[in-house]
Amino acid sequence: MARQFFVGGNFKMNPATREAKKALIKVLNDADIDPSTEVVIAPPHLYLFAILESIRKDIKVSAQNCYCKDAGAFTGEVSPRQLADAEIPYVILGHSERRTLLHESSEFVAQKTRAALDSGLSVILCIGETLQEREAGETAKVCEAQLKPVVKALKEGDWSKIVVAYEPVWAIGTGKVATPQQAQDTHADIRTFLSTAVSPVVASSTRLIYGGSVSAANCKELSDLPDVDGFLVGGASLKPEFVDIINSKRN
Repeated sequence: MARQFFVGGNFKMNPATREAKKALIKVLNDADIDPSTEVVIAPPHLYLFAILESIRKDIKVSAQNCYCKDAGAFTGEVSPRQLADAEIPYVILGHSERRTLLHESSEFVAQKTRAALDSGLSVILCIGETLQEREAGETAKVCEAQLKPVVKALKEGDWSKIVVAYEPVWAIGTGKVATPQQAQDTHADIRTFLSTAVSPVVASSTRLIYGGSVSAANCKELSDLPDVDGFLVGGASLKPEFVDIINSKRN
């Protein structure tokens, strides 16, 4: 089954000023981008409206997080219904920085995923193992454990709105990157799990993207792997080389 290549840019808590934000958006607006690739950028919540209005229409905008309730006394949170009402189509959930720094459990990530889907959002669902877990040979076990609560919370038809981002924690922002073989093997394991836990159709149609020190230097080799359907890019999404990563499937 053909899966559209997907490249997401997670700006994290960047850029620090409105002028830097404008410069970053100008690079993307002026770029020659492969029209066959789905491109989604995730700025901080503060910049969502401004970027939604200023970015070219073939680039979509994502929030970096949402809560599991539509409204209420939850200071500092943003609800999925608010994002949908603002016409933000995507949200990133389960990023390792939120799992580790803010102690979000896989069960909580599943609750937020269910709430996001119920509001009509699409979800970039992040999973991945630590270096200790990788060295212990537990990568597949960890990824499955992070996915199981989501599988339990979703119906089969919901998976058309999910992009799974495999991001080994040891490769995020470290300059280290999974080898092509490590990335391919893990993505194949995830697809096998989805086939058993959900259905073969979901396994073959769900896009599995890789994140973790993706750069212009390594994106081409990774993009050629049969089970890598794109990237979730961190630091490099703030640089001009993000355009090269977007265009990694262009001949």
